[in-house]
Amino acid sequence: MDKIILLIVTLFSLSTYANDGSKLWMGKMNLDVARKVTVKHVDGLGEGFNIEAISPERIVVQASTPQGGAYGRMAVARLTACGRIGKGMQPLSVKETPAFKYRILNHWDNLDGSIERGYAGRSIFWSSRMKGEAWKARIRAYGLANLSVGINGCVLNNVNASPKVLTHAYIDTVRMIANILRPYYIKVYLSVNFGSPLALGATKTADPLNVEVIKWWQQKVKEIYKAVPDFGGFLVKANSEGQPGPFDYGRSHADGANMLADALKPYGGIVLWRSFVYGAKHKGEDRVKQAVSEFKDLDGQFRDNVILQSKNGPLDFQPREPYSPIFDNMPKTSQAVEFQIAQEYTGQAKHLVYLASMWKEFFGYVSPKTLKGVAGVSNIGDETNWTHHDFSQANWYAFGRLAWDPTLTSEQIADEWLRLTFSSDSTFLAAVEPMMLKSREDCVDYMMPLGLHHIFAFDGHYGPEPDGYRADYPIEWCPVYYHKADSLGIGFDRSSKGSDAVSQYREPYRSLYDNLETCPEKYLLWFHHVPWDYEMRNGLTLWDNMQLHYDRGVKSVEDYSCVWKEVKTIEQRDGDADGSRWLRVDSLLKIQADNVRLWRDVCLRYFGRFAKKSNIVCKSRQ
Repeated sequence: MDKIILLIVTLFSLSTYANDGSKLWMGKMNLDVARKVTVKHVDGLGEGFNIEAISPERIVVQASTPQGGAYGRMAVARLTACGRIGKGMQPLSVKETPAFKYRILNHWDNLDGSIERGYAGRSIFWSSRMKGEAWKARIRAYGLANLSVGINGCVLNNVNASPKVLTHAYIDTVRMIANILRPYYIKVYLSVNFGSPLALGATKTADPLNVEVIKWWQQKVKEIYKAVPDFGGFLVKANSEGQPGPFDYGRSHADGANMLADALKPYGGIVLWRSFVYGAKHKGEDRVKQAVSEFKDLDGQFRDNVILQSKNGPLDFQPREPYSPIFDNMPKTSQAVEFQIAQEYTGQAKHLVYLASMWKEFFGYVSPKTLKGVAGVSNIGDETNWTHHDFSQANWYAFGRLAWDPTLTSEQIADEWLRLTFSSDSTFLAAVEPMMLKSREDCVDYMMPLGLHHIFAFDGHYGPEPDGYRADYPIEWCPVYYHKADSLGIGFDRSSKGSDAVSQYREPYRSLYDNLETCPEKYLLWFHHVPWDYEMRNGLTLWDNMQLHYDRGVKSVEDYSCVWKEVKTIEQRDGDADGSRWLRVDSLLKIQADNVRLWRDVCLRYFGRFAKKSNIVCKSRQ
């Protein structure tokens, strides 16, 4: 344990505190404090820990495992940096146990070093621009950052997996990465292509019930565990968006997942089987219904080392979605939620959008106690500051903290991160924390308010394209499919009179969402096709309210730059001496402001063409 902490201290003592963002939230944490803390063994705490702090000199961490002791020591360093442990402190008693067994980052990194939906450079794992010791140091720093927030696993490669990752050369790279990350208590996992034995020429089929296929996977798993004895397991995207899967052979998701689970079982490995499926067997069915349609009848048929991994919403990481009803429909199946830390649909790494409130919103509907794990699609790349936008680091941090303790509030996490990353100055916090906390709601306002969804520009998903339609694309990729604007109104009718997606929800939500009058306005256009002149609860029409939301979102973001200018002196005084970090953020806030004005103007111009056909008087702009 002491050797590990010494390694950590050495790693972050090689240079003075940098303002290039490379040290993330670790720059103000005195890790030497963590090294000196006494750790006492007690039974029964698992990965958790207790902290008893009478004074800065009298701190004891209790833990049952070295891993729990490491988490406890890092918590002491965090509490000290945030001012809860220090001179004049009140006695402090902390007892923490992680809410989820599996707290895993999913890297959508390709073997050529590119990253699908990556906005901060190239992969830190594959075909890296960093070589030798520099490569290892980057992965150690990654391990330390994850250790500090309790993340205990990472999937190293893209869910759209190349079969080549299971060849000997790449397994050897996995071995090297696992060896680097092991001191930080991080297990490595691999995304696997279900058709790998066929694609690699080892078998004539990938049928999960074929004896030769089963044997191939068993031998491959044996090879992996010989190289990486604590390997975590496989993440699988099957029969989705063109990926091969058990459907190709007339088999079920359970057949495919269980075959892999049986191969992993002797070694303690798990299968994370994604439920992100659409199109394969559901032509004409509402896309947001397809996961439940495909998996519900398989409930109870999966092995005990299979976990169904599902996105927080039923569509695809939108700025706001209702929770995915698959969490209501699989009570006999172990489940994990998948969040997206990478901001594919929330401005990518150009917008300041703090996502903790989105994830907290999910946990308000789905109890953490019903889940085995939490996965987060990583926003990490090889750029110096890891995430391109310095404020995007907060989403990595928030994911880790909520994966450890989902009862933490968005406010608590933002306050911690700002203190650790920027400053504990009360003026700074009073200005910047509110900006962070409202940024996700602002994003909803300026992109897709009132339940609108998926009206992004094709392919890249940056910027608006509400008129998007391409005859050669699946209709589920086209924005017009989702908003269905016409002269009568706007929105997707998922009520019992429409696609009946509401029937997949448990009560009281089924009835609540089904009734136009009781449906929460934040989900209104998700569940209903609403007339332009529909009077909403504030007395204004739907069209008036759409304009209000877009205008409000733009005005709020335009104020970000003003807030940032107000704290410039403090920000530079407290760790950014040359002002380079301030300038990075300032330049991105200007880009964001330009883009949100584009969102408003394009969307109101397009939707206005339909609203005007209804002869609606626009009160909100009079």
